[in-house]
Amino acid sequence: MASRNVGRRRADHRSNRRRKLEIPAGHGHGHGHGHGHGDHVVDTSVVNDDAIVARRVRIVVAAVLIPLLLAAVVGMIVMWPDGDVKVASYQTATARGDVTAVKACPGKQGQQCDEATVKLTSGPDKGRTVPIEVPKANQTPIPVKVGQTVMLGIDDGAQTLAERYSYVDHDRTNSLLLLAGIFAVAVVALSRWRGFAALIALAVTAVMLTQFILPAILHGENALLVAVVGGTVIMAIALFLTHGINAESSIALSGTVAALGLTVLLGWFFTKFCQLSGLASEGASGAKSLVPNIDLTGLLVAGMVIGALGVLDDVTVTQAAAVWELSAANPAANRRELVTAGLRIGRTHVASVVNTLVLAYAGASLPVLLVFAIQDLPGRAVLSTESVAMEIVRGLVGSLGIIAAVPLTTALAAMAVADRSRELVADVEHIYD
Repeated sequence: MASRNVGRRRADHRSNRRRKLEIPAGHGHGHGHGHGHGDHVVDTSVVNDDAIVARRVRIVVAAVLIPLLLAAVVGMIVMWPDGDVKVASYQTATARGDVTAVKACPGKQGQQCDEATVKLTSGPDKGRTVPIEVPKANQTPIPVKVGQTVMLGIDDGAQTLAERYSYVDHDRTNSLLLLAGIFAVAVVALSRWRGFAALIALAVTAVMLTQFILPAILHGENALLVAVVGGTVIMAIALFLTHGINAESSIALSGTVAALGLTVLLGWFFTKFCQLSGLASEGASGAKSLVPNIDLTGLLVAGMVIGALGVLDDVTVTQAAAVWELSAANPAANRRELVTAGLRIGRTHVASVVNTLVLAYAGASLPVLLVFAIQDLPGRAVLSTESVAMEIVRGLVGSLGIIAAVPLTTALAAMAVADRSRELVADVEHIYD
């Protein structure tokens, strides 16, 4: 009998609903005579066909995911903010302009500031030229130079045009747009249509953050509940939009939601256990002054949830895809073999991702750590300071969620494709009998 390359197939993430096992033409029972055309190759690249994923796994995943997603959508609708969240007293009109000249400020102020001549390119006085006081070049790390674009604040109560405008910062819009354009081109060039879908998912994430999560928290909704609901919706849209609505992405989403729930519980417990108030977070005092009834502890845990979401997505998608590929390489692999091999991949992935997450949080608190280094405080005193303890809890809780996501997703994926592999092997053996 000619060799049968049962495992010769690929885990194509595109829809394979139209593909079927094809019985090769020629010898009815697969008896080859050594010729190249006598070798029978069965195309079994049907990994994402829901019809051959274990039935009970599909039922369990659907029974868990559908109610959770419906609850998240209903929660988002109920908590969707109505009205404006802006505080009138904190609103500042802005304008932009191009710097045409820079000189020292007149009089004694010349040692403290420079006077920039700015031609306004936006605002009520667009087209006019105004003098603006800016920090002197040797007193700021980013001096204002001729040809640069700057952002200006507008004081509507000023008597003169010169007093009406004040320097705010450099205008970095064009530079950021260029970087975003390079990023988008690189993503699409590498991942093509899937990369384009990922960019759309990124835009959806930005909309959810700015139009739901932040406004809902400012309206007084529970910050942690808003983060969980918004994060679940974001992950569902991102995963299904980028990877398609199929068994693999559904299992990845299940693992993400389960790990997210664990992250919430651990974050809430250790925030209370370590007696963190949330006041050490950057901007926390300002948020408290604007929204007096805001729960800073809940806001801290919500930040942990949002921060861990992206990495959880990466881990669960990778683990589900790894198990799918392992099953594609060996259709006869049983559940135990798939879990064992998948966990070997997961351990390597987690080791690098956890380090990345902890370093990201350490980088965010680097200025604080520099201050402590200058003060030469004992290590125990530094760790007990809330600004440092908060980042430690944030990093370790997020890492625990990632660690939990690996076995959860791997086990779910293995249960799905192991049964499917047995069905494929049985079908192939029946074809050649």
